[in-house]
Amino acid sequence: MKRRSVLQLLAVAVVVPFGVAACGGGGDGKASTTVRVTLANHVWTDGIKAAIPEFEKSSGLKVELTQLGEDQLSDQYNVKLNAGSDEIDVMMYRPLQEGKQFAKNTYLADLTQHVTSDASWDWKDFQPGPVTASTFDGKVVGVPIITEREVLYYRKDLLDAAGVSVPKTMEELEAAAKKISGANKGIAGFVARTNKSAAVTQFSSFLYSFGGDFMDDAGKSAISTPEAKAAYAFYGGLINKYGPANVSTDMSWPEAMAIFTQGNAAFYTEADSLYKNATDPAKSKVADKVGFAALPAGPAGAKPYNIPSWGLAINSASGNQENAWKFIQWATSKERTLAAQKAGVPGPRSSVWADADGTSTYPKDLAAAIAFSAEHGVGHDRPLVIAVGKAREIVGAPIVTAISGGDSAAAAATANDAFAKFLESDT
Repeated sequence: MKRRSVLQLLAVAVVVPFGVAACGGGGDGKASTTVRVTLANHVWTDGIKAAIPEFEKSSGLKVELTQLGEDQLSDQYNVKLNAGSDEIDVMMYRPLQEGKQFAKNTYLADLTQHVTSDASWDWKDFQPGPVTASTFDGKVVGVPIITEREVLYYRKDLLDAAGVSVPKTMEELEAAAKKISGANKGIAGFVARTNKSAAVTQFSSFLYSFGGDFMDDAGKSAISTPEAKAAYAFYGGLINKYGPANVSTDMSWPEAMAIFTQGNAAFYTEADSLYKNATDPAKSKVADKVGFAALPAGPAGAKPYNIPSWGLAINSASGNQENAWKFIQWATSKERTLAAQKAGVPGPRSSVWADADGTSTYPKDLAAAIAFSAEHGVGHDRPLVIAVGKAREIVGAPIVTAISGGDSAAAAATANDAFAKFLESDT
């Protein structure tokens, strides 16, 4: 999916020169004392932007900051990176959406030596899932800055009234959804994304927890394995049997969240980064009744995704890579990561979740669910391919079939053939 939960898209680019360059760009082979940084419009960017004068003072460098909406960011990268331009030094990118394409095309500099050589900066502090997603062919090509995990949202009042405990397994989740929906007319037992592309990311945690994945270790399609078929049937069946009446098969997170926050569902699985939509009284009718828990365990255990939705990388064509790394090193430090987390941006470092200050702004049960997910999470929430959008359309089709009450096993077999053919050409 496109992670727009906290993006504030602008119509035009914003370029903010924080200082005057002492010399030209890197194209003449000389490193510049100006670091050109391109970032997405995001709350993380807001925090970094405000702190840049601190970096300039301590480093003696100047920062030229370009801010772009998500789509504009992609457009600029497509033009400049394809052309081998050295006009970008540091770039904010989406490891799971475009990371493989950028790395395969050698747009991203190898940061392995940088991340492993500074013990105080501490690469080992970064969570395994985000690290895996920022690595390509054994080389670190990015540093994660923002993370997301799937958690269970639930209505505490409905569970109390039904005498139901917070589900710890998928079987318990289904039983609770059935009981609560049966006892409360007009209340769905479970709601989640239903659009075949948008649902893929949230379905992924169910897939992993049932013992499956989108691809096997050899990079072949794995969406028709018994485990994958069981996951499709379970996820779609929950919505088909216990979901909202006349449920649409075109819901992304805003539509599913609206059903939950209007008080019309007992359980909802979604990214933790969206939690304030459920707990803010201005947005939610059930703000004071919402609880959070780790994803219930399937046959293979509880395996929610734990991903970096955004990261920082260095343009391999930049002639200013050492200074670019100094910016990344500062922007992703323990201190800056903690500051961002306190501002509502879930961080990729384990230390910020172990710090009381790091969790002080989060509901306690959500912080506990996030800590569990970070430890047990899987580092991708979609197929790790180049043409991600097309892949999601293919692997998401059986989800819709299952939600509609169709033969999801047959749909998975059909999608498996299509995905296998897709993988042959995804180079």
